[in-house]
Amino acid sequence: MPPRPFPIGTRALVLLSVAVAGVLAAWYLGLSPANLVPAPDARGLVVDVLGSAVSPALVYESTDLPPDIDPLLMRVAGAAIRTLVYAVAAMSLVVLFGLVLGFFSSTAWWADEPVAKAGPIQTFMRSTVQPGVYVFARCVIAVMRSTHELLWAVLFMAAMGLTPLAAVVALAIPHTGILAKIFGEMVDEAPRDSSKQLRDIGASPLQQYLFGLLPRARNDLVAYGYYRFECIVRGSAVLGFFGIETLGKYIKDAFDNHHYHEMWTYIYALLVLVVLFDLWSGVIRRRLS
Repeated sequence: MPPRPFPIGTRALVLLSVAVAGVLAAWYLGLSPANLVPAPDARGLVVDVLGSAVSPALVYESTDLPPDIDPLLMRVAGAAIRTLVYAVAAMSLVVLFGLVLGFFSSTAWWADEPVAKAGPIQTFMRSTVQPGVYVFARCVIAVMRSTHELLWAVLFMAAMGLTPLAAVVALAIPHTGILAKIFGEMVDEAPRDSSKQLRDIGASPLQQYLFGLLPRARNDLVAYGYYRFECIVRGSAVLGFFGIETLGKYIKDAFDNHHYHEMWTYIYALLVLVVLFDLWSGVIRRRLS
């Protein structure tokens, strides 16, 4: 008599496990839908903050201003540009070091090399050096991406002060680790027919990687690079809460001064930045596909 199949499939079992884990986590943390209702003494603040979202400020809410202050919209534009500048500076480091670490964390450029005709040096490289470099690169990537950019910001600003360099390095480290991990995995999963053809005509592993693997993973790499840049833009804004003059600083200042209409103006400026880059990345992806 054939065994009866298990009544729940693998996918259903995974979904059920996730649901059970979520319920247990909510029970452990004491989460309750009742917590979504603001306390009576905070309801007025919530109404003021959310109600201001429909009418963002175009001029300063305060009347006690220095005579030479820039108009509000000019200040918003300046903060948005500085947010972008910090993000671009960090992204340049992320792409540079992410590509290098992504290369060394990939097995695609050496794992498929034939060993039949390899000499002792190639055999030693293949069996010892290249796996060692791969493991080392993976460890470096894990360390870089295991700590959030805000914690890196705390460390670097404590050591270097409230400087632009500290903010850029704090942004670059975790995103470099994430980008390198994803880049390496995308290249490993890319079709290898082109690289194998290059290998058959005598191309070196580096040539196979650059001209056989990277072009096959190009679209995915570009799409993910844009997404990572979008994350860095948001991170650049958040660093403003530490005092860096990006959009986050002005959002915090406006909230602290109860200027909620101004706060939403800065928030909408950040939203516009993210939407513009999303549209830009979509155009680039369509052109590449």
